Amino acid sequence: MKLLFDQNLSYQIVENLVVLYPGSSHVRMAGFDEADDETIWNFARDNDYAIISKDADFHQRSFVRGFPPKVIWVRCGNSSTSQIEKLLKENYTAIQNFCDDPVYSFLIIG
Repeated sequence: MKLLFDQNLSYQIVENLVVLYPGSSHVRMAGFDEADDETIWNFARDNDYAIISKDADFHQRSFVRGFPPKVIWVRCGNSSTSQIEKLLKENYTAIQNFCDDPVYSFLIIG
């Protein structure tokens, strides 16, 4: 289960959660810090990532296109990096089950 964190989430989350989410990356770390959503979508699809974002754009795209990639939408308003990390720790099992599920294309946490 590899997550690709969108621009609206801190790249530090990847480093802080490497034990829970090994192989994950951030668009900035992947060289896509200024890429459009289509480029990020294709990269995630081609490299077996689930996209995690606070932005509804990927959520809406998943309705139209399905998956891969899968999309995790973080709905928690203005939150600190530590609050988001806590949310990802608390929802680890749900995220893992979602990533392994052959039917669902998006998950909302928050």
